[in-house]
Amino acid sequence: MTHAGDAFIAADVGGTHVRIGLVRGSADPAAPVSVLDYRKYACADYPALADILQDFLSHLGGARITRGVIASAGYPLEDGTVITNNLPWRLSPAQIREQLGFDDFRLVNDFEAVAHASAQVDASQVLQLTGPSAAPARGPTLILGPGTGLGAAVWIPTGKRAVVLATEAGQAALTAGNALEMALLTEMLKTRAHVPVEYALSGPGLMNLHATLCAVRGQANPHTTPGEITAAALDGSDPLARESLDVFCGLLGSVVGDMALLYGVQGGVYLAGGILPKIRDFLIGSSFVPRFLNKGSMREALERIPVKLVEHGQLGVIGAARWYLDQRNGD
Repeated sequence: MTHAGDAFIAADVGGTHVRIGLVRGSADPAAPVSVLDYRKYACADYPALADILQDFLSHLGGARITRGVIASAGYPLEDGTVITNNLPWRLSPAQIREQLGFDDFRLVNDFEAVAHASAQVDASQVLQLTGPSAAPARGPTLILGPGTGLGAAVWIPTGKRAVVLATEAGQAALTAGNALEMALLTEMLKTRAHVPVEYALSGPGLMNLHATLCAVRGQANPHTTPGEITAAALDGSDPLARESLDVFCGLLGSVVGDMALLYGVQGGVYLAGGILPKIRDFLIGSSFVPRFLNKGSMREALERIPVKLVEHGQLGVIGAARWYLDQRNGD
């Protein structure tokens, strides 16, 4: 590729991986972003995000790219840096723009970006978990997902252009819904004053849940990664791992139900992130849906909300690109 025209880079920056695409706006309303090139990088292999972006640019055959956008979890500060719990290095869009010589380089919350894509994903890219196939009313849509942390955003239709509310829902306090969860939360509170939702509902959170369950049960913990716990749960070789994964799904259902009520969700719930597609069959048979609906008199309202699992691997990149194009059109 020697000529990129109006192409730009869009990156989805997670705590474990960075996904980058060379993208361009499209006139097709069903697919308003075209992905021209796409690569996935491990964060731990690079000293900074700029080095990952530089490597991606080096594979574009000499094409000159001067614009870009990154989607990342975190809270932006006035000096342009970002507070984030899950990245292995400091994140400064202004410094990256200067280092790469870009004319325009912007930052968007990761789940705000996902919201710009997942609210319009094709039906072939989702798995229905509960509720009607389509929302009976047009209204706020919740996009949420556990990965290295837990992210969430709310897509709000407001006429010609939607508004997306980025949140730090992963930092809200975790609550218990049954005796076992109360015992687990009590154990967690022995070592920390605040137990955030993502301390249990994320990749590292699954590790925390399993370690805590082992402590409560008085058993040894042989697992060192979330993948080991998931594998042992799915193949049935470790009953405690399976119980941990079921607690994970139950807590997730409860948290999603709470958020649906808190944000007045009517347009549906989309579950994204790197973990859930890997456990989709387990999730279907878990306590996720019963816990989602277990909100007393609000059960009937929640039964009217479609809940779908989004399985689009490039969703964050496409969402960041769509957000960027909307921002440019509004400038």
